[in-house]
Amino acid sequence: MQPLAASAQTTLQVPANAASLFSTYQLGAGDMLTIRVLGEPELTLEKIRLTDAGTLSYPVLGEIRLLGLTVGELEKIITDGLRGRYLKNPQVSVQMDEYRPFYVNGLVEKPGSYPYQPALTVRKAASIAGGLKIRASVDKVYVIRANDKNQDAIKADMNTPIYPGDTVIVEQSFF
Repeated sequence: MQPLAASAQTTLQVPANAASLFSTYQLGAGDMLTIRVLGEPELTLEKIRLTDAGTLSYPVLGEIRLLGLTVGELEKIITDGLRGRYLKNPQVSVQMDEYRPFYVNGLVEKPGSYPYQPALTVRKAASIAGGLKIRASVDKVYVIRANDKNQDAIKADMNTPIYPGDTVIVEQSFF
């Protein structure tokens, strides 16, 4: 009788572009999260909104600064903080419940703020805002990035990606 063949074992194959499979979304003020620790209901926080400073207060660990972290990095921080100190082998999961909003101004039917959705473009943002008005110019569209300290309006086209906190500005066409 032969020992168990290697084919009986499960092997996880990680593709070469594995980094692109993980979220690169950076947390910021206004995001809403749910944090769960398996078997530890007192460590579960449901629908917690990050403060204007991008922090949250977590049991046992205190205030955690999250600005610029990814969901995966937050999971690791909480897991490492609880391991040994409070739990032997914590199983932590973090879920995005609501992204911070983006904004649309100018010649759209319903200017205002809207909940961010992954894979958002200027075209989709304009559609969410009720569509372009008849006098809107698709050649005079600008985006102000939330993370731009100078708040410079950069020229954009309809396929330019939009991120949480960004402002889309649609100007008027003269002809």
